[in-house]
Amino acid sequence: MDHFGPLIQVWKEMWVNNAWFLRLLPVVLIFICYYYSQFYIESYGGSGKSPQSTVSGCDSYRSQRKWKSLNFNMNKKAELFLKLNDFFWREHLSTQALPYGIKGSELLLLKVLAVIPSYTMPAYIESLNCRTCAVIGNSFSIKNTSLGEIINKYDVVIRKYHRLQSERFRSEEPVGRLNDAPVRGFEEDVGNKTTLRLFYPESASFNPGIHNDPDTLLVLVPFKQEDLRWLKEILYDEKRVQKGFWKPPPQIWLGRTSQIRVLDPYFLRLTASKLLEIPLQPSKHQKPIHPTTGILAVFIALNYCDVIHLAGFGYPDSRDQKQPIHYYGQDTMKSMKNSYHDLNQEAEVLKRLEKQGAIIYLHHS
Repeated sequence: MDHFGPLIQVWKEMWVNNAWFLRLLPVVLIFICYYYSQFYIESYGGSGKSPQSTVSGCDSYRSQRKWKSLNFNMNKKAELFLKLNDFFWREHLSTQALPYGIKGSELLLLKVLAVIPSYTMPAYIESLNCRTCAVIGNSFSIKNTSLGEIINKYDVVIRKYHRLQSERFRSEEPVGRLNDAPVRGFEEDVGNKTTLRLFYPESASFNPGIHNDPDTLLVLVPFKQEDLRWLKEILYDEKRVQKGFWKPPPQIWLGRTSQIRVLDPYFLRLTASKLLEIPLQPSKHQKPIHPTTGILAVFIALNYCDVIHLAGFGYPDSRDQKQPIHYYGQDTMKSMKNSYHDLNQEAEVLKRLEKQGAIIYLHHS
């Protein structure tokens, strides 16, 4: 009531002189309505903006990050990509081959890294005291959510191409059917900002500019030597060799050299060994299991970002074989049969990370 004390006094004075009161009554009513509306807005956080910020504040988020108590033994490694000078230090020598190390691929990498930029992320992102990141998956759950405008507000938006594997192919090769995670035509739900786009040769489109920003970093995730060889042939305009791919990659690729990066296998290795506890060298009688690019993207965010929000993750009940699994296309759970991923294990890890406050799922309002 203290807010309305001056108005009550004016009201009393008006009653003393009825004539003046009647003349000023409309003005007084308008003033009261305006004053009350401003008081309401200030009290309840209005002013045309959402009461809760789309991106959580770093201080409160960091205080809730109890996920480090989980037994993942992850070390903060902000350098996401391989650089040419990495090969001049013995501690960078790898004892494992791709996809978990670079052993045997050093010469290919030297040629690739000699051409692409040696710096990592854009300077304006590197300089941020708090990096807010959105990791966007391809799940059907993001369809009709209208999250696009919110997703575009994050400092870093990570997207990836989805890979399905089938036992019809050799187990050492990343095999399956291409799903290209389109942006154009789906902007309302998935946004159109992309900072990092994880890809591999079989998923590369002829023109990456169709579904990415001009400044999007195109991050190669090398699963095998042929992936690096393909990129070297593109960069040096050499004769293309198609042997070793489950699907012919583009022979002409319009990816800009200045935007190309090669992900350090460190991240896939620790995603498998620490996050998912997958044996890196399974026995002859064990079916090989590899992380999905989705869980890899989450692990990258855990190592680089301060605030991590997810959207478009999760699969429907495996018993419903006709349920669509992507926000685009016609793939169903049936297409996930015999994949080289442990989807149940990945789902459990994501639940633990969510419970510990490491990640937060975006939901449409």
